[in-house]
Parts: sequence; structure tokens; C-alpha cells
Amino acid sequence: MPTNVVMPQMGESIAEGTIVRWIKKVGDSVDRDEPLFEISTDKVDAEIPSPAAGVLTDIKVKEGDTVAVNSVVAVIGAAGETAAQGGATAAQGGGTTDEGSQGGGMPEAAVGQPETSKASAATDPAARVDAADARPSDGAAPAETSGSAGPVSKEELRRQKSSPLVRRIAKEHDVDIQQIQGTGISGRVTKNDILGFIDSEGSTGAKGAPAPQAPAGRTLPAPGPVYKPGENVQIVPMSVMRKKIAEHMVMSAHTSPHVYSVYEVNFGRVSALRDKRKADYEAAGAKLTFTGFVAKAIVDGLRQFPVVNASVDGQNIVYKKDINLGIAVALDNGLIVPVIRKADEKNLLGLSRAINDLAARARSKKLNPDEVQGGTFTITNPGIFGALYGLPLINQPQVAILGVGTIEKRAVVIDDAIAIRPMCNLSLGYDHRLIDGADAGRFLAYIKERLENFDEAWL
Repeated sequence: MPTNVVMPQMGESIAEGTIVRWIKKVGDSVDRDEPLFEISTDKVDAEIPSPAAGVLTDIKVKEGDTVAVNSVVAVIGAAGETAAQGGATAAQGGGTTDEGSQGGGMPEAAVGQPETSKASAATDPAARVDAADARPSDGAAPAETSGSAGPVSKEELRRQKSSPLVRRIAKEHDVDIQQIQGTGISGRVTKNDILGFIDSEGSTGAKGAPAPQAPAGRTLPAPGPVYKPGENVQIVPMSVMRKKIAEHMVMSAHTSPHVYSVYEVNFGRVSALRDKRKADYEAAGAKLTFTGFVAKAIVDGLRQFPVVNASVDGQNIVYKKDINLGIAVALDNGLIVPVIRKADEKNLLGLSRAINDLAARARSKKLNPDEVQGGTFTITNPGIFGALYGLPLINQPQVAILGVGTIEKRAVVIDDAIAIRPMCNLSLGYDHRLIDGADAGRFLAYIKERLENFDEAWL
């Protein structure tokens, strides 16, 4: 029996995904759990395994297309089955990209569903509503879907039409999401939709719409044409990841008033400990890096300065009790920030193992959605490319980010004598809505002291 392959729901708040690349082509044999295609979502890029062994008989969604979760994207037929046979069987079973199947929240069901699930969907009112919600439309909101499931409450409709990020932005700007015509799947309101709505309402002074808290320059046109007719240029569409990075960076720049402080730190003590204990860590299955030392100092600092491990929620301050440390990882086509959860419960060995593991899986696209969510502070390392320091943008809704510059030997004055030491610039970007310069200075001074006097017992 053919098996439908559906767009998996890679997280509770994720409503759609984009097919980035088909790893297999029609007619190829595929084993169960063998990588079948690559997707990109709001949270993570991932390779999706085949839910069954057999032959890929039909690809229903081409590369670059975005579809709702649980939409059928391909069909796996029995071994030896031709593409034509598989496609015909799937058509008889109602397997089209317009229909979704109930995954029940389990990973296996979210990726592949036997054809028999269609029968229950046809008789179950709730299943009919879910299938309609997953169906691409001409912009109509899910509230207009008819069926026997009963009227949809305003709160349910609001959640159907938006992600948690969009709802947070709406709350901060006192915007009713029902006023916005969404451009996403099934009329879903995207980040671009709500940011554009806030700007347009602020510029026109519409009644009941407050002026945006962020500067109104978000939608200002370019000062002139980006290029002239006949000019020798190459136009390349942004990748899904690049578009998401661009959206988030613009939102961060317009959400937080960024301020920066830079401290110079002597890494002599850290360098000596690393050379001394590197072999021990390798024997324990971990690579001891300078990032691990910085992460340990940051975790200790966040315990001492909880205002740096917080978020702004309207007029309230949300202090995070857990320290979830984001470590930025550079990829060939962008940047991703996996998160070490409850980093304060780990020693340097545990932090090093977590950093090594997350970085490796980030580069091989093996991260789970929950591993790139919920961070409370981020470390980024422009120094690996030789930068003396960086001025990174805050990873919202966090309120601070640390940039680690390159470590290089410099001449420094120690006790009125010139000495050569491995020096590094640490730059802290912070949200001035919550963190003042004095707080940032004390935090960085604490980090500097911990690194310059790192106790071997902390290893």
C-alpha cells in the first residue's frame, strides 16, 4: 500500500514549511528513515527521513514551494512499483497536496501516513476542519471554513491565524490580529504582515491604532534605484534562511535600542588551562575550546546579574529563572543559534560536550526545533574569522548578546612593564530599555575577572 509523505510539523507554533531540496528523485529506491528531502521552517532547517521503505513514485511539491504542515508532498510506493502505478494509486486514495492528515503530535505520524487515515478524516468533523485549515486558499481566513465542528472562538481564530511571535508583536503594539489580512498559508498572518500593518497604521494615524514603538523607518523606500536598467548585475532570490535572518534582524534593530560596551581580556590563564587539560577532555569525548571557557564565565555572570537574563514584555520585566545559552553557529548559507538548556547546571566539561554536539548537528542539519528556541542569552564568535570585535544584534526577545573577538598576542603593560599576552575583545550588545551602562559594565567586568583568574576547579 502506498504511503503518503507529508510536511511534518516541526514544532507546535510552526504552520508551514518550504521544500528546499529533494534528496531523492522519482523512481529512486529509498529505505525507511533514509533522508528524503530537506525543509526550511521559521525555526530550523532539517532533513526529513522517509517514513517507509520502497520507491519514490510521486513528488507533489517542487523545490522552493511552501505548503502547510500535514500537506502531502510525495508518495512512497512498494518496491518495484513504477512511478505511474504509484501516482495512480495515490490519486485514487485522495492523496493530493491540498489535504492534510492528523499526525497526533508524534514524529512518525507527522512524516508519513498510510492511505487508510483518509477514511477517518472524511467522517470525523474535527479532521475535516483541520484538513480545510491546511488547504491553501485565496487569502480567506480559517474562520470562514464551514463544517460541523461548530463556531470558532475569537481566541481560537487568533491562534489559527498567527504564530506566538506574531501574537507577541501584536500584544506589544496593541494590535488586533483580526484587522490584518494575512498573506501566509490559509490567510495566516506573518511577521512581515504585522510589521507592515503597524507601520502603515502609524504613518496614516488610523483611529485606534497606536504609533509603532519602533522607529517608523522600516518601510522607507530606498534613496534611489537599487540598480539601473542595462547595468551589469545578477539578481538572485534570497534563500529561505536568508529571508528569515533578514526579517529577524530588522525586527531586532527596531525593537531594542542597542548599546555596546567592549572590554579587553587577558586570555593567558585560559590559554594555559586549555593547553594543560585539552588531552583530558578529548579522552572524555569533548573538544575543549575557548568558547567553552567563555560560556562557563557567562553562565556564572548571568547568575549574578539576572537583569541580563531577562526579557521585556510591554511594561513588565520577565526574569528568566533558567539559563538557556544560545551559541551562534555559522553555516555555509547563513547562521543558526542552537540552545544549551539549563546551562547553569553544567560544568565546563558538560558545556563543552553540548557546544560540540549542537554545532556538529547544526552543520549537518540534524537539529530539532526545540533546540533553537527558548534561549535567554546568546554568544557569537566573529573572532573565528579574524575580527577584532563585533557589534552583534540582539537575538529577540533576549536583552543582551556577547561577541567574542579574535584572540591574538599583543603588547600590554603589566606592572609598568611591557609584556606579550593573548588578548581578546569581548563586546556586549544590550537593550537600553532594560540594561543601563552601569549594569553592562559590572557584568562585563565580572566576566573579565572570571576569565583572567579562571580556577582549575571549575573545569
